[in-house]
Amino acid sequence: MKHLQEKTVTRSLAKGLLAGLIGGLVSTAAKTLAEKIYPPRTHGEPEPPLVLAEKIAGHRLEGAKKLAAMETIHWSFGALTGAAYGALAEYYPQATAKDGAGFGMALTSLTHGTALPALGLSAELEDQTTRERTSEMATHVVYGMVTETVRRVVRKMLG
Repeated sequence: MKHLQEKTVTRSLAKGLLAGLIGGLVSTAAKTLAEKIYPPRTHGEPEPPLVLAEKIAGHRLEGAKKLAAMETIHWSFGALTGAAYGALAEYYPQATAKDGAGFGMALTSLTHGTALPALGLSAELEDQTTRERTSEMATHVVYGMVTETVRRVVRKMLG
C-alpha cells in the first residue's frame, strides 16, 4: 500500500516578500493596462499619485517631473503592497482566498474607499462617480488576482 506524504511547506518571510514584490510589479502592469481599457477618471480628475506628488513637492509639477513622480509612486505602491501581501500569504494562507480577488477588493476599499479621500488625494467615496468606483474595484481585482497568480508561481520556484 502506497502512503501519501504531505508536503511540508517551510515559511520564509524573505521568500514571501520577494514573491509578493514580483507579483506586485507584474500586477501593477496588469492594472495599468486594465485602466486603459476601463479608465476610472474620464472627466479630467487628477490621479491620486499626482496629487500626492504635488503635495510632497509643495507645488504643481509639469512635464517629465510630473510623469516621473506619478510613475514612481504608482509602481512603488504596487510593488510594496504586493510584498506585504506575499508576507501575509506566507503566514496566513487564507489571505489568498478567491485567487487574490478578495485581496484586490480589500485593497480598493482601504485605498480609494478610505485612505485616499481621508488624505485629500481623491474625492470622498460618495462624491466619486459610479464609473470611478466600478473601475477601481474591477482593476484592483485584476491587481489582486495577478499578484496572487505570480506570487504563487514565484514562491514555488523559490522552494
